[in-house]
Amino acid sequence: MILVFALMALAWWGGEWLGWRKVERQAALVVIILVALGLNLILPAGHAVREITGRYPQFWVLVLVLGSIAVLYGTLVNWLRSIALSRESPVQAENPAPMPPPAPTADPSRLTGEELTRYARHIVLREIGGTGQKKLKAAHVLVIGAGGLGSPALLYLAAAGVGRVTVLDDDVVDASNLQRQVIHRTDGQGTNKAESAAQAMAALNPHVKVTPLATRLTLENGPDIVASADMILDGTDNFATRYLANDLAVAARIPLISGALSQWEGQLSVFDPAQGAPCYRCIFPDPPAPGLAPSCAEAGVMGPLPGVVGAMMAAEAVKLITGAGSPLRGEMLIYDALWSETRKIRLKRRDACPTCGTAQAASTPKDG
Repeated sequence: MILVFALMALAWWGGEWLGWRKVERQAALVVIILVALGLNLILPAGHAVREITGRYPQFWVLVLVLGSIAVLYGTLVNWLRSIALSRESPVQAENPAPMPPPAPTADPSRLTGEELTRYARHIVLREIGGTGQKKLKAAHVLVIGAGGLGSPALLYLAAAGVGRVTVLDDDVVDASNLQRQVIHRTDGQGTNKAESAAQAMAALNPHVKVTPLATRLTLENGPDIVASADMILDGTDNFATRYLANDLAVAARIPLISGALSQWEGQLSVFDPAQGAPCYRCIFPDPPAPGLAPSCAEAGVMGPLPGVVGAMMAAEAVKLITGAGSPLRGEMLIYDALWSETRKIRLKRRDACPTCGTAQAASTPKDG
């Protein structure tokens, strides 16, 4: 058996050295396996040649089957990739008369060959495919906060191929952040969190354009920051910013993906009144009384919990952009890490909501 594998290795790498094409080297492997199989079928048990070529013909049958499956899988992936590439290229209409070539036009959502390889696991998903991946590349997500929730969400948005990400945070990286804010590094302490996150995202995926803003969201700068975004992902830990992000999202008619954490429990929802779902103020019309909603610094938080909830927030963003599945519109997902439980609750709009309700008179965003 070792002799046969040695011959196969020689045929593969020796053929590569001789300039054989991949299909020719694969054919050589098949011939060697078939010869070994034939010898094991023809020669009697105990024959010296049969002993050194595997002894059991069933083994070489199994090798042929597994090899065929691997080749078919590779062929399928290449076929799907060729379909994606063909969709990228406009079909040339037949025209008997010579026509001047059209002026080249830039397609910002066009996927390069390297991107097709990078996003191959997305493209083979029926719910995303090449069309959904192009939507991701053309999308612009505004992420408010590069802390516990923002860290995993930003990494997964970059990895997923979201074309433009604006990250907003005026805080700096501190040693106490590193227990859960996985986008930052020990040697980045003292660096602005938005800048630190942008560096990590660029290292992960250079195809993503990241705009770090070392500032806090305000009523004055908010409308300009939100103007070109397709959605807002809110990972902040203060109610004033949450209310302001909600009001800006409602005014811009874009979804708001909001998450929150406390100790062992996290929650997230998609607030999208433009699609019939409630807004954040529908569910939380007033901020809690002091002491009822302590911050992570006051109450503590289990390190991996922001990773779980932040990753789910990124998943909701991918679903919203590509149209896959059913986003958490009108629902809140609650995850209890201590007891490994999840549950959903239904959310309803309030007619009296000052932001999205029917009684709302003005459309100007309200400060928290």
